Amino acid sequence: MGKRSDFERKQLDYYPTPLAAFAPLIPHLPRTGTFCEPCAGAGVLIDHIENHTKLRCVSAFDVEPRRYDIRVGDASWALPDDMLEADFCITNPPWDRPVLHQIIERLPSIKPTWLLFDADWAHTRQASRYLEICHKIVAIGRVKWIEDSDMAGKDNACWYFFDASFRGDTIFVGRP
Repeated sequence: MGKRSDFERKQLDYYPTPLAAFAPLIPHLPRTGTFCEPCAGAGVLIDHIENHTKLRCVSAFDVEPRRYDIRVGDASWALPDDMLEADFCITNPPWDRPVLHQIIERLPSIKPTWLLFDADWAHTRQASRYLEICHKIVAIGRVKWIEDSDMAGKDNACWYFFDASFRGDTIFVGRP
């Protein structure tokens, strides 16, 4: 899955978000409100959010939905109407750079957006044009993406908070 791995990547980068990867984000989320999950897969992240916060999902879609209440849709081409009055977006998007960058360009222009992906990205030239709208980065370390595996992934990960209306210094929150 990562750049130093010989494992074959899963189709569409489908790696459900483990609770351990979501938990460090909880203190940074609003106490109440609504959200959209635009790369929802089987709804695992939705369940974590709704089970551990007072936030409510009002819109969920994926290019290949894996649960009955998630509709077909592409985060790369999302429109304001796709958000159904959500206060913000939150998702674990594909890490493939062209797709990821299109999602970063699209979603934060509609709603403030939390994205989970590799920590190294923030240290690359390609990230510089997107970091100007990145308000916060929350480090979570290595994630065990495959539940029945004995090993965690080889890449550290972070939650990135993007907002197209933001201009200022990015806040970095290290691991607890």
